[in-house]
Formats: sequence, C-alpha cells, structure tokens
Amino acid sequence: MRLTRKRFCSFLIALYCLFSLYAAYLVFFGHRSRVPTATSRGFRKGAAPARERRGREQSTLGSEEWNPWEEDEKNEQQRRVKTSLQILNKPKGKTDHSIQIWGKAAIGLYLWEHIFEGLLDPTDVTAQWREGKSIVGNTHYSFLTGPSVVPGYFPIDTGNVVLVLNGREKAKISHATQWLFFAQTLMKTQKLQHLAVVLLGNELCDNDWILKFLKKNGGFVELLFITYDSPWINDVDIFQWPLGVATYRNFPVVEASWSMLHDERPYLCNFLGTVYENSSRQALMNILKQDGNDKLCWISARQQWQPQETNVSLKNYQDALLHSDLTLCPVGVNTECYRIYEACSYGSIPVVEDVMTGGNCGNSSVHHNAPLQLLKSRGAPFIFIKNWKELPAILEKEKTIVLQEKIQRRKELLQWYQHFKTELKMKFTDVLENSFLMNNKH
Repeated sequence: MRLTRKRFCSFLIALYCLFSLYAAYLVFFGHRSRVPTATSRGFRKGAAPARERRGREQSTLGSEEWNPWEEDEKNEQQRRVKTSLQILNKPKGKTDHSIQIWGKAAIGLYLWEHIFEGLLDPTDVTAQWREGKSIVGNTHYSFLTGPSVVPGYFPIDTGNVVLVLNGREKAKISHATQWLFFAQTLMKTQKLQHLAVVLLGNELCDNDWILKFLKKNGGFVELLFITYDSPWINDVDIFQWPLGVATYRNFPVVEASWSMLHDERPYLCNFLGTVYENSSRQALMNILKQDGNDKLCWISARQQWQPQETNVSLKNYQDALLHSDLTLCPVGVNTECYRIYEACSYGSIPVVEDVMTGGNCGNSSVHHNAPLQLLKSRGAPFIFIKNWKELPAILEKEKTIVLQEKIQRRKELLQWYQHFKTELKMKFTDVLENSFLMNNKH
C-alpha cells in the first residue's frame, strides 16, 4: 500500500513538472508570432488620438489665423473673374493693353515686388537680368531689371513703356538722361508710342532737369510719378509716388505671421540709424537718455551713414522692427524715409516727426498737407509729432496699453498698409490706361 502511494505521488509530481514545462513553452515560444500584431495594434490605437490632437491644433490655429488683406484678396479675385469674362466676351481682333516696365532704379523693385506683388525670375537679387509678368485688369505688365538691361540690348515687346529712374544726385541724373534720350530715339522711330516715368526724386525736390522731357513742355514723357512732396504734383500728368522700403539694401517682402501679430514685444520702441550732429536726431537721443527710455527701446546709433547692409546688420534691423511696438522716424534730409514703410511691414507703429525740411518740397496746387501728404491723404494710422519733447508722454502711455489693444493696432496698421499698396496699384494702372489708351484712339 505504501508502495502504491509512493508511486502515485511520484506520478503527480511528474505530471506537475510536465504541465509546468508546457506552460513555460507556451509563454516563451507559443505566442511569438502574434506579438508584433498586438504591438502594432497598440501603436495604431494610440496614434489615432495623436492625429486627432494634431488636427485640433491645426484647425484651432487655422480658425484663429488672421489674413490682414483678406478683403483686398476677395476684391482682387472678383476683379479677375470680371476681367476673365470681359476677355471671353471681347470681340476678336482686339488685344489687351500691354505695358513694359524698365526698372533702372531700386525703387522699381518696390513697385514690382511690393506694390504689384509680382515675382521675378531668377529670384537671385544679384542676377544680371531679371524679368516678370503680371496682369492688372486688362493691362498686361512685363518687368525687366538688372545690370544687363542696357539701351539697345533687350527686346521691346510693346509701344507702351514705364521707365523707372533714379534722379537723386548728379551721377544718377546723368545715367537717367541717357535712358531718356534712348527712349526719345525709339519714339522718333515709332518703336514707342507712349512713355511714363517713375522717378526717385531729389530729397530737396530739386528736379528741374526733367522738366524739358515732359510732354507739356515740348518733350515726350506723358506721365511723371515722383517721390517726395513735390510742388509740381497736379494729379493730371504729375503724381506723387511713395519712397517705399530700401530695396537697394535688400529689404524683403514681409509676410504677416501669427507671432508678428500676437506676441508680446520686448521693446517699447526702436531707432537704428545715423545721428547727425546738431540735428533733431541728436535731440531725440538726448531725450531718450534723460528719461531712461533708451533702456526700454532698441537703440543703435551710428555717426556716419553706411550705404550698404551686411547680413548681420539687416537681420538686426528686422529684429528691431519685429520686437518693438513703435518705430521712431526722425527727419533726415527729407521728412519721408524708408523706415516709415519698413515699420509698416512689421506692424510696428511709426512715430513720425511731422515737420517740413529744407529745400523746394512743400504743398502743391492740389495738396495742402505737406509733408507726407500722400500718406496722410490715405489715413495713415501713424503717430505724428512736431517735436521729440512729446515722446516721453507717448512712451508713458504706451506702457499702459494692454497686449490685446496692441494686437488690434497691429492688425489695423497691416491692413492699412496692404490697402495702401493695392490702391496705388489700381490708380497707377487707371492713370496709364486713361492716358495711353485714350491717346491711341486719337
């Protein structure tokens, strides 16, 4: 009996060992082929919420993103649809009005890239030859620029030309005159029918050299678009043109971003520029130091003007505009300066010294709000001051403005600036069409 019990216990122990070995086999080897499937399911199960979270973040950003020129884009789209219908319904044999722009001054890049929002091929700013095309209404524009665009060595696609010239100083005037004589030769040989000029004028409005070329004085230039507050402006054949940004320093086209609009800016104001002795700029520096506001603003003054930017200096300047609520715009040789338009590009409110400078600039027969009458007439949302002694009070008020108010103010500035450029583009085209097309009918 004892032997039987002993055998029975041994049998149970052996059975237990076999069962344990079998269980171990199943655990370590039996499900290996199914583990990846379970794991991948686990990843997929966790991935869906992650994608949903990302989708919500993107949709939230999309719903809150703000387009400062949405209204202008809608109007432009409607205008293009209308234009397309007009083209489809146009009688055969008639062609659209075409104009070629010869960009022989850096201000031409402001016209093409910033106002017309046109592209250039190639994109390399150092290229010898660059060109682009754009359509505004029924007018087809082509644009040529670069050192290789020289008289007699480029194709002339149309009889209607806008010539962009620099008349700021004597050497530039000599170069501009050569281009005008070239255009005159083309007019005499009937290769050109109509010519308009966009002129970067002299800062003192000393532009008498071009008078003899105007059609009303016996010349051949039908229309003149000129920078600064020239007393010649009559809105008939002479129009004011904005100075724009310093494209000759490679200041870029700036796209509004979420952070540009909504981020807190660490500096109250900025001024990066040349400070001339005994100038209002010197007075500005002294006022900032007296109240200690120079510690709250991004200030970088130099004693000598530098015509060229380095990559580092351009980046510093752009950062100053982006990170400042206000941009201080003291007068130089002229009240109007590139800094005003560059501040607008970054949503930094220009604080403009609203005083007339020396020279021949001033009111005209049709405008009596100089200086900066072009900007004022279009309701520029700037802070205008007559004396920098007003600045401390402005900065004290600025310290009390909450972020939400600043965001709204930035939106209004960016909207205004985009609308300003769109208005210029449409008026420019209307003036050219009315002058060139009407003359073609006679």
